[in-house]
Amino acid sequence: QVQLVESGGGLVQAGGSLRLSCAASGRTTSAYAMGWFRQAPGKEREFVGYINRGGYYTDYADSVKGRFTISRDNAKDSVYLQMNSLKPEDTAVYYCATKYPGALYDAGAPNEYNYWGQGTQVTVSS
Repeated sequence: QVQLVESGGGLVQAGGSLRLSCAASGRTTSAYAMGWFRQAPGKEREFVGYINRGGYYTDYADSVKGRFTISRDNAKDSVYLQMNSLKPEDTAVYYCATKYPGALYDAGAPNEYNYWGQGTQVTVSS
């Protein structure tokens, strides 16, 4: 079993920054890749980015490339999402997720992941 807890969401003005954290318990995060997703009201959950278990490979959705950065600290069983130059369209509930056991075949597909956090709200005002 894996438990994921996101934190760090809030209200920020356009152009501002936020850093989200995802803390894992139950099993160490160093064993598996982690993804970030978001869901805005009335929209489907969408891929934001992903980091491999070693932390040396990341991938991002085109909409956030160059503005968002994912990192991890396996000693702390935590993954982070640094969000800069935020836009109103980034407003959503943000989720971290992982697949355990087994490897990800399509990191961008929500149905690949079997453990999810409860989400944290990010609101960007214009």
